[in-house]
Amino acid sequence: MDAHGSTVWRVCLLFFRASADAEDAFQETMIKYATADTTSFNGEEHRKAWLIRVATNVCKDMLKAASRSNVSFDEEVYANHFVSPDSESQPASFASEVVDIMQSMDDPPRTPLYLSLYEGYTAPEIADMVDAPVNTVYSWLARGKTMLKEALA
Repeated sequence: MDAHGSTVWRVCLLFFRASADAEDAFQETMIKYATADTTSFNGEEHRKAWLIRVATNVCKDMLKAASRSNVSFDEEVYANHFVSPDSESQPASFASEVVDIMQSMDDPPRTPLYLSLYEGYTAPEIADMVDAPVNTVYSWLARGKTMLKEALA
């Protein structure tokens, strides 16, 4: 957890606006890692890639869960109560804009773009992690960068 916990945490935050949901996904990922007795890793990069892939899958599963779609109006109002739309009282930073844009993207290109921009992986490395052809990863990265550029313009 010391070596790759911050990476897994950032992946979880990429999927969820609420930190409580990200904490749940992080915890679920670490539980899966702790109970993966039969998994053997070929070094730290393989372990990190495995954790990123598991975290992504956990987050996607949580988003698909039926319980997430059954939120009452009161809970929705309460969840957004602490976020002020007034830019004077709570100015938005560039970093939070980028995170909001990344969270609004579909996956892919969200995860490959995150792995490239924030974690520094190359397209061939990302292709190995997500089991996709390298040219497809290049397409996802180009599409994601275009979306990010348009949204920030």
